[in-house]
Amino acid sequence: MTTTNNQPERFDTLQRLELESTIGFEGGQDDGAIIVWNIETKEPVCGSAAQHKSAGITYCLAASKQDECQFFSGGNGTLRFWQLDIANRKIRATDINTGIVKRIVKCMTVSLDGTILYCGTTSGDILMIYIPANQFKCIGPEKKKYSMGITTIQALINGDVLIGTGEGKIHIAEKETFKSLKSAQAMGEITSIALRGEGHMIFIGTDRSHIYKINYADWKMELINTCHNSPINDIAFPFGTSELFGTCGFQDIRIWHAPTGNELLRISEANKTCNSICFSRDGKMILSGWDDGRIRAFYPETGREMFSINDAHNRGVTAIAITNDCRRIVSGGGEGMIRIWQINPNSRELLATMKEHKNAIVCIRINKSDTECVTASLDGTCIIWNLKRFARNQVLFENTLFHCVAYHPEEYHIVTGGSDRKIGYWESTNGAQIRELEASKSGTINGLDIDNSGNYFVTVSADKLVKFWRYNEGDVISVGIGHGSEVKKVKICPNSQHIISVSADGSIFRWKFPKSTI
Repeated sequence: MTTTNNQPERFDTLQRLELESTIGFEGGQDDGAIIVWNIETKEPVCGSAAQHKSAGITYCLAASKQDECQFFSGGNGTLRFWQLDIANRKIRATDINTGIVKRIVKCMTVSLDGTILYCGTTSGDILMIYIPANQFKCIGPEKKKYSMGITTIQALINGDVLIGTGEGKIHIAEKETFKSLKSAQAMGEITSIALRGEGHMIFIGTDRSHIYKINYADWKMELINTCHNSPINDIAFPFGTSELFGTCGFQDIRIWHAPTGNELLRISEANKTCNSICFSRDGKMILSGWDDGRIRAFYPETGREMFSINDAHNRGVTAIAITNDCRRIVSGGGEGMIRIWQINPNSRELLATMKEHKNAIVCIRINKSDTECVTASLDGTCIIWNLKRFARNQVLFENTLFHCVAYHPEEYHIVTGGSDRKIGYWESTNGAQIRELEASKSGTINGLDIDNSGNYFVTVSADKLVKFWRYNEGDVISVGIGHGSEVKKVKICPNSQHIISVSADGSIFRWKFPKSTI
């Protein structure tokens, strides 16, 4: 699926025709049109309504194998054959009559000899169309339909059909009856299938952001890549370790191997969202805050739950941190409260509740001596707390919604970012602002991190950019471009070799730390 964010029209399907100079677009629900474009000039050749006014939405396209100027379209109550007339700049449609059979076609493919069109439907069966006569031939299977509909389809060289279903199964269907010959189970709805060579290797994509590989000969499925399929809310590195990092989002926490990008561990909690994650300094615990109001701790080796603090916050745990001695947890909630928890061998004890913030806590940072912490809130304040007296030391006021905060390694400065698109430097002793930098022209500053030397820091924002700064000079020396949506968080690894950024579309980017600064 190809979508555009800058135009009112939405392109739901793109099909490359065999003719080198043209490409077909199918408009979405907004305009319901099929447009043919010239690739070289990037200009439209011609267009037409994708379906009759009485028909439903058109969902898919397929190019002919025999004639480079022919293609097919299908959708809700519509199935059409198209002839492209480049000389007269027109496309002409011929409806394919399926008789009393009424289906919603979601995917289609043409057999390798170019004589048969296979159409996968939401009903879990396949329509077979004889292309030379544009004639409906048959429908199958007769009995056991494919559960949750057919979402993607590919013709194989031996005449069989490879199909993916909404329940996450890959089937090889027999070419005449469409009965399943063999199948494999993936996680999530199958969204795409790609064949390597003549089909000896099959790649499968799912809506859970999984990519699988199947060898046709032995029919063994292997997970080769995966990522989050929803916004990533936080990142954390274990203390002193740059090869591993953790991310969290909807339903799970994942531990990654940074050099290879492989997922090492997944901790799942059904229908819950993890808002914040951190590692204990001794590496024995993964701490996490969830939207159901619980703090959960896990063993990093197995992902098994170590303990859970129920009802830690009544509007969800939105931020969490652990002291360097691994004895106390500092948590922040959606209601604006800061709570301190004592970790005992067999229990967890609430030591204090600090009520100053009026809105959700978004970030917590603890100093090296465990005597102070700073919290950022959406109420427009950052508060420096005394962790011995459990009282406020300083308040930082600004006309913004703070989204991130960090201590300078020397701890004489605090750096903040928020909705005013500016980076603020503050004195940690008296809360006075000493510097302000414009970090973005259009987007909220969602995350920042300072390297261990204190000479550089990195920021991410809603404008999809990752910016690398010199701390003392306050200037940008490198910009990372690549994210396709709002960047949510960023972290510099402990050895300052690479930078990890995560975004709202579930992607994780690993950037090289600029060599000139190492």
